[in-house]
Amino acid sequence: EIRFPLPLLLHCCIMAPGRQSLKRSNSVAANRVIQKKVRMSENEPTTNGVIATTRQVREPGIIMVFGDGDTGQLGLTMDVTEKSRPAVVPNVENIIDVAAGGMHTVCLTANHSLITFGCNDEGALGRDTNEEGSEAIPGPVEIPGKVVQISAGDSHTAALLDNGTIYIFGTFRDHHGSLGLLKANVEKLPILLESKMKFTKIASGCHHLALLGVDGNIYTVGSGEQGQLGRLSERQATRDCRQGSGQLLTPHLIRIKQKYTGKFVDIWTGSYNTLAKDVDGNIHVWGLNNYKQLGADEDTHFHPVIVKSFKGHTWTKISGGEHHTLCLDSKGDVYVLGRKEYGRLGLGQDSEDAIVPTKVEVCPGKKVVGISSGSFASFALVEDGSLYSWGQGSTMLGVGDEDDRWNPTLVKSKQLENRKIVQVESGGQHTVVLVHPSS
Repeated sequence: EIRFPLPLLLHCCIMAPGRQSLKRSNSVAANRVIQKKVRMSENEPTTNGVIATTRQVREPGIIMVFGDGDTGQLGLTMDVTEKSRPAVVPNVENIIDVAAGGMHTVCLTANHSLITFGCNDEGALGRDTNEEGSEAIPGPVEIPGKVVQISAGDSHTAALLDNGTIYIFGTFRDHHGSLGLLKANVEKLPILLESKMKFTKIASGCHHLALLGVDGNIYTVGSGEQGQLGRLSERQATRDCRQGSGQLLTPHLIRIKQKYTGKFVDIWTGSYNTLAKDVDGNIHVWGLNNYKQLGADEDTHFHPVIVKSFKGHTWTKISGGEHHTLCLDSKGDVYVLGRKEYGRLGLGQDSEDAIVPTKVEVCPGKKVVGISSGSFASFALVEDGSLYSWGQGSTMLGVGDEDDRWNPTLVKSKQLENRKIVQVESGGQHTVVLVHPSS
């Protein structure tokens, strides 16, 4: 397992290897420093052209949640600290996209505005939560523009606007503690990620952000200690180096050292790594690979490498946990890599670690249309709107108990009757699903 000094461990978006949930207490003092308006840069790009769009067009729906809610990430008030089966979040409607962070939830509405709830001790909600209990009540975030994509890490949130600009709030963290976002301080309200480049896609790991530029290149920002930035050597990848945190907190281009001159078309993240698909369908990976969750050779890759075992498939989505990775191909089949413990691979109790993409039988005869990785759990959404989960036993599996599931298990709930799930996103200790009425 990864071993971090205490300051980072207490704020990590994963649950500890000992299976006990990590609890973050909201800091009242930290919440007092709230600016009264969104800070705007004098150099803010202005364009009326649409550059970025939603990753997937969906009809608006409502959201349901399950898992740990002790910091308000379920949106069911602070009185509800746990749900073992899916429950509707009241008064949150017209949602087209969701993201689950370490201990917070982000929703994108049909009018392209944001709603957040959950832990806000380091600004991940992007709004004032000084009033007691307000962090557990879904509330709007003021962002000056039309948001089309969202992503959430342990203590940060990112929003991509249709004009290709990005707003972020919260903080990244490393083994020293809070790293900051654009500067070495927590951002309580949305701040523009200043860049001459416009972007088309975003993806968040626990403490880093990957960006796909309109030029087809990839840019990264955040913590780089496990190689997840893909552009710094091991010596340069911490703020202990001579350059300090400046090179970490400024988006920079990843330069592919291999003999490849093509462009990229998609990006995904795990907790501490990044994956990207190029125009030829190759999968490039970098970051933490200590259980071969990337399918590469070294335990850590500080620069991109192409993984040959990904060839032969057209990959439509990849989602990474701490030590495992889920992959969905164009045929609707799910493949896994990485560590077997607690059943997170879904290959059965007698399985071994998977060092190459290995097929999981989710629901024979039906295609899988969506996937999501929790830290030690996995989720697959089937074409009929049903959801399957497997992995470490906790309420975030949504199956009504806390037993490990070594094979895909159907998620059932009375509140799911006459409803169809269209998206699933799993965070550090909770899971969020977007649902529509059954046709």
